[in-house]
Amino acid sequence: MPKFRRPSRAARVLVPGAVAAVLLTGCAQGSGGAASAGAASAAGATTPAGASPTAGSASPGSPVSVTPGPAGTVAPGTLLVTDFGSDTVTFVDPARGATGSVEVGTAPYGLAVGEDGRAWVATAEGVAVVDTASRERLALIPYRTDTGPVTTGEYRGGGMGIALAPDGRRAYVGVNVPGGNGTLEVIDTAALKVTDTVPVGRRPFDVDVSRDGAEVYATDHDSFDVTVVTARTLEPRRIEVAPYGTEGGLGSWLKPHYTAVRPSDGKLLLPFEGERLAVVDPRTGRTTIEPMTANTHQHGATVTADGTLLAVGTGPIDPDADRGPSLTVRTPDGSERVHPLEGPHESVAVSRDGRTAYVTGGFTRDGYWDGLTVVDLGTGDTRRLPAGSRPLGIVVL
Repeated sequence: MPKFRRPSRAARVLVPGAVAAVLLTGCAQGSGGAASAGAASAAGATTPAGASPTAGSASPGSPVSVTPGPAGTVAPGTLLVTDFGSDTVTFVDPARGATGSVEVGTAPYGLAVGEDGRAWVATAEGVAVVDTASRERLALIPYRTDTGPVTTGEYRGGGMGIALAPDGRRAYVGVNVPGGNGTLEVIDTAALKVTDTVPVGRRPFDVDVSRDGAEVYATDHDSFDVTVVTARTLEPRRIEVAPYGTEGGLGSWLKPHYTAVRPSDGKLLLPFEGERLAVVDPRTGRTTIEPMTANTHQHGATVTADGTLLAVGTGPIDPDADRGPSLTVRTPDGSERVHPLEGPHESVAVSRDGRTAYVTGGFTRDGYWDGLTVVDLGTGDTRRLPAGSRPLGIVVL
């Protein structure tokens, strides 16, 4: 049984003298600025609200570029990744690598794909809508929330996590406001416009929706919480998720990053440090803690239909006490297999047959690389696949 370590203040909480340095390299501090991208405001780059996009059309000031690749159909198993290091999404053949890219907007982060094949991509400028069959951007929907100048980098304003309602009629995007609390914006996917905004916590890394569509969950990194939003009324309520406490505030590394919704009971699974799994009942607000074994700082998480959790370990906070990057595969009975990875990674997706995991090497902090690690979940074998520019979000088409 791994023990629950209470990290020392020196190892796990950034003392005041170290806070300035982490603005450049760490995910602990959430209110730092980022270098300007020199991009125009999203308000001038969108399909008019309520208008139907025309295939092949581009928003004024935001041209679409399509790199050659097979268009018209999407091969099953094709991967789509967001290029946080550029302004594109990239299509990836799991065997051959990148096959094409589409310009979407500055510093794309999360993405979600509907049954109709449209991808919804959260960028710093707005939510881009991409037809994955024709490989064209159809629209760029500006945010209602004022996020300041369009920038790039870890602390940029704009969309982060994004998810679709089960019926595909709404998209929900977590919008980061540098230096303050974020919002959850609700998009009418037919009208291609934002219809509502809901206040949430700081830096909504991830957004998830319950299986029945009744609730939306924003995972708020810098406020140590998950905001539960009732989809019908858009009423928010906060659940603190801080298994190590909130000591250190913005300077703490021990914050929630990504959430997976367990299919069997709708509870929220949030891995922390490869040591503690917070299991949150969104209806009661109660959290239980289960032990984990990877002993490494963790970011991305996803869960398969049978309840298997996959969690991405980015590497040690304290090199003297923590292990390196890894992918944890945790079965519903709590047993774990930890696959070592070479270098930091961010997010993970699983092939439709459940045999392969794809882990993005983009990472929100320094140490990223331009590709994916492909993990055979049966043998544990891994291989690197060059793809995209600092790939962050990922889905299997």
